Amino acid sequence: MSNVGIFRPNEKPAGEPLAPLETNSNRLELLAPAKNADFGIEAIRHGADAVYIGGPSFGARATAGNSVEDIARLCTFAHQYRAQVFVAVNTILMDDELEAAQTLIWQLYEAGADALIVQDMGVLQLDLPPIALHASTQMDNRSPEKVAFLEQVGFSQVVLARELGLSQIREVAAKTNMQIEFFIHGALCVAYSGLCNLSHSFSNRSANRGECSQLCRLPADLKTRQGEVLAQNEHLLSLKDNNQTDNLEDLIDAGVRSFKIEGRLKDLSYVKNVTAHYRQALDKIIAKRPEFSASSHGRCEHTFTPDPEKTFNRGKTDYFVHERNQGMNDFRSPKYIGEEVAVVKRIGKDFIEVTSENSFNNGDGLCFFPSNYAEAKQSDDKLKGLRVNRAEGLKLFVLRMPKELKEGMIIYRNHNQAFESVLAKESAKRIIGVDITLADSDDGVALTMTDIYGHSATQTLVCQKTAATDVEKALKGLRKQLGKLGSTDFNAQKINIETAQAWFIPTSVLNGLRRDTVAALELARVNDYQRPKAWKYNQDAVYPVKHLSYLGNVANDKAKAFYQRHGVIEIQDTYEKNGVTEDVPLMVTKHCLRFNFNLCPKEVPNIKADPMVLEIGKDVLKLVFDCQKCEMMVVGENRQVPNSVKI
Repeated sequence: MSNVGIFRPNEKPAGEPLAPLETNSNRLELLAPAKNADFGIEAIRHGADAVYIGGPSFGARATAGNSVEDIARLCTFAHQYRAQVFVAVNTILMDDELEAAQTLIWQLYEAGADALIVQDMGVLQLDLPPIALHASTQMDNRSPEKVAFLEQVGFSQVVLARELGLSQIREVAAKTNMQIEFFIHGALCVAYSGLCNLSHSFSNRSANRGECSQLCRLPADLKTRQGEVLAQNEHLLSLKDNNQTDNLEDLIDAGVRSFKIEGRLKDLSYVKNVTAHYRQALDKIIAKRPEFSASSHGRCEHTFTPDPEKTFNRGKTDYFVHERNQGMNDFRSPKYIGEEVAVVKRIGKDFIEVTSENSFNNGDGLCFFPSNYAEAKQSDDKLKGLRVNRAEGLKLFVLRMPKELKEGMIIYRNHNQAFESVLAKESAKRIIGVDITLADSDDGVALTMTDIYGHSATQTLVCQKTAATDVEKALKGLRKQLGKLGSTDFNAQKINIETAQAWFIPTSVLNGLRRDTVAALELARVNDYQRPKAWKYNQDAVYPVKHLSYLGNVANDKAKAFYQRHGVIEIQDTYEKNGVTEDVPLMVTKHCLRFNFNLCPKEVPNIKADPMVLEIGKDVLKLVFDCQKCEMMVVGENRQVPNSVKI
């Protein structure tokens, strides 16, 4: 029978104690989305060093809320691996919501959350627990001066605007000791985050309140001011998806330490696949550059080969990381087109034969663009789909034969049934290396397990020592039984038998000792976990500008008082609260339709940046171009916005 004799939970485990997590280090953090606690747990299993999740309210994805109890469950799981849980409390708050927000924040802290992701500065004026604060990308974090201010008032991590290039990231990193977080994968919002009121203007659903209607993904017509049609029924504000796979090392060298995957509304296969993909990519960098390490514990083993092309994406772009280019958008469709997999060779009554080097499976989802694209453009549904009912090699029987399908057309696969089937099962686990030592104790033997991070636990077994008759066989048996860690998170690296001689220990007793030592080591690891340093407020910091328009998103009196305390003189109410109607920007974006249609004054001589017209259904918007800033503004007429900001 084993006893907890040496390790005590309140004592520090043997080995070098682990310090609290610090920012601006050489630890690299892979940050994955968690639609719910179960998704977050799988993200950690597949390699995430941290996950971000929404609470029951006040998160920028209103439909991805979770109970405090579920967040507590996620925290308990994450902290076993020194992974962290960030909770998004990143909507703007109205005055009558502040008390509820404060109560929720305390509940999240007590549940074990490691940090809050915040947009509304009114939060900093609440009675907050000692928790870390992260500056949401909804704050529009682009300039070194603003980022430096955020550090001064207590933030420890900042989510930079997606539009920044490597040189701009370097400039920011040079001015802050905060950990820099940057989006590396997933959907791209066409506007600067926090600078879009298009959804609220047309549907009363505020993006700053987690309810974006994604009006930007709808088809539109583009015309010159004189009425010339440049594009018709195209998805002109819909971008491809972000994919920074090829730029990870450049981003590291620029100062990024947290690599964020978008997707709190995505399905579980996306989370598993994309997290595993970037885990493996970062691990390759860490392997060749030993000055870096992962910020959580454990090596991930995956049962599949990750491929982000096989789960939802709108095509890929690295956006502005290497400055502006023409490959950021696909105006044809905002849907998941998938991989190009085949060309139609022959069409039968209920089947197609294709030319392809790929294999197909029952249940695959395929799609194509009609050959008469001019006619298809009159429809909102330009992308046509078909489902494989039965695959016989390259002969694919389909449930319904689209009339638009013709021989010679390119076929894309946007649902890979075989790949999805693998991901539907257990597809990853985390492994932590341990050294195991069996030694003599005063009244029996002691088993010690020490993991590669310095945690150690020892269990003793009171037993009568009887020498084994076959020493070699006994030692082999001891090592075999002590190394049976398959159902745990641990993997035996070294097994040392340091007893005076090989003792005979019944297998069942030895297995019990091993299980108890594993449990003690797990407890040691949990007890050693320390949350990141709490925020510390500096009320003497000076905000870098003196005037805030409605784009500053100040929605409550506490936020207004915060900015006034830090030197801001004039503050307008946020768009959601202002009732004046004038022509003002509803969206500010670095995406430029003049550039896309080769009408950029910086690229083409003798062209002026005249306004253009964007028609989305019956709604007419004006496009205004600020060529000095390389920005486009989408302007709405007679919308509820401040009258002091005009175009």
